[in-house]
Amino acid sequence: MNNQKTGEDHVDRLRAQWARELPDLDTNPMSILGRVYRLSMLVRPGIEETFAAFGLDRGEFDVIATLRRAGAPYRLTPTELYKSLMITSGGLTHRLKRLEKAGLVKRTPSPEDGRSMMVELTSAGKTRAEEAFRTDMASELALFAAMPQARRELLEELLRELTHTVMSSLADRQK
Repeated sequence: MNNQKTGEDHVDRLRAQWARELPDLDTNPMSILGRVYRLSMLVRPGIEETFAAFGLDRGEFDVIATLRRAGAPYRLTPTELYKSLMITSGGLTHRLKRLEKAGLVKRTPSPEDGRSMMVELTSAGKTRAEEAFRTDMASELALFAAMPQARRELLEELLRELTHTVMSSLADRQK
């Protein structure tokens, strides 16, 4: 891919329709957020297919990946897990039951507080998390193969900036 502007896309067509129907409305946010959303929808099936090949859904992968990223001994409290995953404790409980049944996690008493439980990745869970993540990253990297590294780095920088801007804006609204 070169630095020239690519042809019209789906978002351009949507914006043109809205410009015709509501010419006074600035639809510029669609040019960014619409494309981010569309990209997410385009890649989601492939990501889910990758995890399914490892006997996982996306939520289950998120749990074992979070435990793996935590480092040895690959163990967190349920509270640490659900806060990291930004889900409810009930949603986590359901995932943990499935993962425990599959032998990928186990619940163990907390070494600091025998009344609390820890969620720990089993060796099978560690292997599954690593293999699924490696496969997913290879698949996702292939999606960007035609884009020069410098353009990818620029896009990464701009998306990071966009994320900070949006987060700041949302925080300001809540004040």
